[in-house]
Amino acid sequence: MVRIAVATLGCKVNQYESAGIVQTLKENDFTPVPFNGAADVYIINTCTVTGKSDYQSRQLIRRAARANPGATILVTGCYAQIAPEEIFRLPGVTMVAGNVEKSDILQLVRETVGGERKTLFSDIRRVKEFSTLAADVFPGRTRAFLKIQDGCDTFCNYCIVPYARGKSRSLPEAEALERVDSLSKAGYRELVLTGVNLGAYGDDLSPASDLLRLLRRIEQKSLIPRLRLSSLEPLEITGDMLSFIRDAGRFCPHFHIPLQSGDDGILSLMGRKYDGAFFKSLVEKILYYLPDAAVGIDVMVGFPGEDEEAFSRSRQLIESLPVAYLHVFPYSPRPGTPASSLPGRVAESDKKKRASIIRHLGGTKRETFAGRFLGKELSVLLEARRDRDTGWMKGYSHNYIPVMVTNGNISLVNSLVKVVADKIHDGKLIGRILEYND
Repeated sequence: MVRIAVATLGCKVNQYESAGIVQTLKENDFTPVPFNGAADVYIINTCTVTGKSDYQSRQLIRRAARANPGATILVTGCYAQIAPEEIFRLPGVTMVAGNVEKSDILQLVRETVGGERKTLFSDIRRVKEFSTLAADVFPGRTRAFLKIQDGCDTFCNYCIVPYARGKSRSLPEAEALERVDSLSKAGYRELVLTGVNLGAYGDDLSPASDLLRLLRRIEQKSLIPRLRLSSLEPLEITGDMLSFIRDAGRFCPHFHIPLQSGDDGILSLMGRKYDGAFFKSLVEKILYYLPDAAVGIDVMVGFPGEDEEAFSRSRQLIESLPVAYLHVFPYSPRPGTPASSLPGRVAESDKKKRASIIRHLGGTKRETFAGRFLGKELSVLLEARRDRDTGWMKGYSHNYIPVMVTNGNISLVNSLVKVVADKIHDGKLIGRILEYND
């Protein structure tokens, strides 16, 4: 009996692929165990979107080596794709496999258990096939993920992702529908459709398709009560899409959109194809179609050339946006990207200060948005994990507000319940279940 422990860094695509890794190995008589315990094989599925991601990946490798010095350590994912030799030199690493090779995880693990040490990575920009690695089991989760798109052709000036993930490629419509059906039969009540550049879905298919066409087909055929979209680029959200989501019965009114900066000059340096006025009008358009929608945005601070005036303009735009939450991160230079050689580097102390200011603003936005729904009825999908401090059951509303309930019981895990909240704490609503409506 070989014990395997998997750790995942980064986006929902990586989370989905890690679930596929665990499922594949478990079906072939490997035994999954927690990463913080003793295992025979440790698999680290890495991210490289920032320097911090690389650092966290190295930390996990060292933790695995300390936990069991005799174990084999297999490192895969985006950091492994970009810097395989750098990772291979770390003490304890047995094998480094790129994102293409990740699909052959069973063979790779068998080779590592057999004692082989090597790096395996392909030129991912030449890859046209969609990965066969799939999952329909997500241990400990009521929410399932389905990767329907991979890769990116946009090449923003700061971003390493196209080099780590390759060209945009899509899961064929028929296979996507089959996997949705499989997840429905597995009992999941919510499904998140995800991709590296989700809005590019279908461009590479023959005949060509698009995301809205697939959404319509899923809406017609799916029995899953809730369907949610992961991050979309601003230019990919159309009136037709918003109208469809408004009228459809299953898609959640929740959009996560990368703003990155509210300063037009910085947006231009980043290679983004919109300006602040467009982004503001987009948020207003979303809320016109879907007044209760949660709109979350990514914000990058400290990009080269961002002086105090540019940061101030960015902050002012964000203050004016009626958004629900912010994801904030300091700019991290990625070798090989155009931005890494730009002048006007921002001091790390200034990045830290600016990130703190925007995160504080994000907390205010989250509290304000959640507060709009005090006393209103919300549909909440209850999770197995309870709130750490109170022990209350928790879950998310259709528009992505974290909700805790004071009168839940274990029989309601993975159920949709009607809740009315009368309190708010740290952006979370607290209320009572009125009705079980699943």
